Amino acid sequence: MGVTETYIYWSRLEYKNWMLHLAATDNGLCCITLPNDALDTFDQWMTKHTPHGRLVHDEPRLARYGRQLMEYFAGTRREFTFPLDLRGTPFQIAVWRALLQIPYGETRSYSEIATTIGRVAAVRAVGAANGANPIPLVIPCHRVIGKNGTLTGYRGGLDVKAELLRLEGVQPAV
Repeated sequence: MGVTETYIYWSRLEYKNWMLHLAATDNGLCCITLPNDALDTFDQWMTKHTPHGRLVHDEPRLARYGRQLMEYFAGTRREFTFPLDLRGTPFQIAVWRALLQIPYGETRSYSEIATTIGRVAAVRAVGAANGANPIPLVIPCHRVIGKNGTLTGYRGGLDVKAELLRLEGVQPAV
């Protein structure tokens, strides 16, 4: 019996001077690159999580995702309503689900997320899972800050994290 091929549909989305790449399967959005991500970030993610995936450029199929992201950037959307196709370890998925519970315009610390998932001592592992989030913006890893209220690492760069927080009305401490 052969390996089942998974189709991964992708498109680009421009916002200001940012270029994002979106990817989705038939089950939902599965990956977004950040403006400072190298384009091979997506290839690496796909190789690891969908080794038999077949990339198909499909702007119309990704339009609903792009439309909601643009509404978020415009300040008219606070929650996303499309399905997600989460691909990661059970621990990573638990962290990502906890991130989805952080309301728009609010922040949480890494230790608060660790407590939320019942793994109080796993603060560093929460940070690693946060950094491995394949669907930033939608899974709001930018809303996670240091315990002292300052911005800490962000795969897209602290300038992008600060911009996203300001977009939501949060004035980040740096």
